[in-house]
Amino acid sequence: MVYQADPARYQTMEYRRCGQSGLKLPAVSLGLWHNFGDATLVEKSRQLLQHAFDLGITHFDLANNYGPPPGSAESNFGRILREDFLPYRDELIISSKAGYTMWDGPYGDWGSRKYLISSLDQSLKRMGLEYVDIFYHHRPDPETPLVETMRALDHLVRQGKALYVGLSNYPADLARQAIEILDDLGTPCLIHQPKYSMFEGWVEGGLLDVLQEKGVGSIAFSPLAGGLLTDRYLNGIPPDSRAASGSRFLNPEQITEAKVDIIRQLNALAEKRGQKLSQMALAWVLRGDRVTSVLIGASKTAQLDDAVGMLQNRHFSEQECATIDALLNSID
Repeated sequence: MVYQADPARYQTMEYRRCGQSGLKLPAVSLGLWHNFGDATLVEKSRQLLQHAFDLGITHFDLANNYGPPPGSAESNFGRILREDFLPYRDELIISSKAGYTMWDGPYGDWGSRKYLISSLDQSLKRMGLEYVDIFYHHRPDPETPLVETMRALDHLVRQGKALYVGLSNYPADLARQAIEILDDLGTPCLIHQPKYSMFEGWVEGGLLDVLQEKGVGSIAFSPLAGGLLTDRYLNGIPPDSRAASGSRFLNPEQITEAKVDIIRQLNALAEKRGQKLSQMALAWVLRGDRVTSVLIGASKTAQLDDAVGMLQNRHFSEQECATIDALLNSID
């Protein structure tokens, strides 16, 4: 059956201007880091993408190494795009990245001109696209001159292979330098993608100030701290959870009794607000409107419903902010 998008998809989503650009992003974006590689049935991935778009989520975020195996998320996305979403291509924001290890040898990692241009060419082939809407440098390269990396991003925009460029995982000082280089080249930095959640607030130590000063948008990845800021770990570590799976991104040692106690108190506050802990955690990242969008992962369509449902109550009272700050400041 040919997919037809829900005609009401734009009625409930909030779209927010990305920095000082003309581009608006949905307040909730979908990341394809997990559940879109070859280890996942393509029909499940298709169901998640269709449901997300039906909710007004227009931004799908990928990277060259997403899978597993690396590259498979882009390949599977490309198949679903071709079969279901081609009529809607101009309604979508599709992003990809390069900066982590993608292929063997000295040219398959980091931030050289050779790597970035080759990687985007490969990504476009996997997805069957002529261009991506946003192309990111995924992490700083300590050896390649920053100006070389930024010139490669500028070159890709001038080639028509990316409409906008962004940065990810750059600390504040380096982000400022990169943004200023891109400005001088005539290809403004659209967006920065940092890791940011209630449990990881490093961006508040200067990065968000730099982005606001420079007119650059931001999109937070891992806003639920790998699942910690959900109801999954309120009563221990479930056997089917990420923490129990041997994941290097979340392990049982990170889930201390003291942290679980704080999660329970945050959950109680969320219940008083009439929402789930995951919804409150997403709303917290969006508070103050300095973050353009939250980037979520999903394995079930209900998680997408919950995330978008957060928009019905995403503001905090002064007392709620004070309570949350006190809890977060008590973490060792």
